[in-house]
Order: sequence, then C-alpha cells, then structure tokens
Amino acid sequence: MLGLKLATDPRWVNIVESNIEEILTDHAWCEQKAASNAISLITQNSEKEELVTELMIIAREELEHLQMVHDLIKSKGLSLGRERKDHYVNELFKFMKKDGSRNDALCERLLFSAMIEARSCERFKVLSENIADAALAKFYRDLMISEAGHYTTFLGFARKYADNVNVDKRWKEWIDFETSIISNYGKQETIHG
Repeated sequence: MLGLKLATDPRWVNIVESNIEEILTDHAWCEQKAASNAISLITQNSEKEELVTELMIIAREELEHLQMVHDLIKSKGLSLGRERKDHYVNELFKFMKKDGSRNDALCERLLFSAMIEARSCERFKVLSENIADAALAKFYRDLMISEAGHYTTFLGFARKYADNVNVDKRWKEWIDFETSIISNYGKQETIHG
C-alpha cells in the first residue's frame, strides 16, 4: 500500500529497545512537528475548505498522539527531552520543488507530508511487530493505522489540487529519492534515524 521500496530492518528495534527514553522523546517531537505542519498548511491554504477541514482533524490527531507519547513517557518515569533534529525529514525537505504555481507548491508540500507519514507508518509497523514490550507493540500498531490514514489523505489532496503536476509520476520520484536516502537511516533510536 505505501509503495516504499526499502523496508526497515527489524533489527532496528534492538537499537530502539536499548534506549526507550530516546525513541519516545524523538517520537513526541515528530508528533509535534506533524501537528505544526498541518497547521501551517491550513494557514497557507485557508481558502480550501475541504483541505482545511481534513487538516484540522489531522492536526488534532497529531496533538493527541503527542499527548499519548508524553503520557507514556511520564508513566515510565522518564522525561521529555529537548527537541531533536530530524535529518531524514530535512533531506526530504531539500528534495521539494520550490517553483510552479501556488497549487503546484501545495501539491509538493502534500507529497512531502505523505512521504513522512508513509515512512512513519512503516516504522510503527516494524515496532508493533518486533518490540518485546506488549503495551508498546499495541501502542505502535494503533498509531500505524492512524499514520496510514494521514498518508492517504495527503496523497489524495495532492492529486486533487495539482495544476501542472503529474502526481503519480512525481510520487514515483519521491519514492525513488526516499529509497536513495533511507539506507543511511535505521541505525539510531529515533523514528526516522
């Protein structure tokens, strides 16, 4: 469904399990950034009523996920650390085209968002199937389902609002680019790292 070409090695979960506090802190900040991204898209495209309505739902869900991760951190006697840089997301951001019409720029931002959601969904699936902690496995399974919904929403709106973009062709380019960089990741106890 996601179309990703390179799956995360399940042994990444061993790295994650060696430092649960780090993965949870990184995850919390990923949720905050996802909520901020949705709000930014709303602000920049306020005239698109259907998009705004759906993005409000996504922003609220991402904030709820942030709350859930924060509650989990506290329940484990851990603390929310400082915000982390997400090098994977920064590389994707550089790949975004910055030219074209306003709708083309929106389409590109939606594809960028869809790619992040797709990889997050895939990572949550790997966690849900391989982490020893049964409660965390269920937690990540539930979030995986939500991320899949966000992925399809972003991709659907990219198709709806593209003016001069062949979205299927451009999505393939996104997939190919993501494939070229993802092999550099999966070595740290972070969601995308």
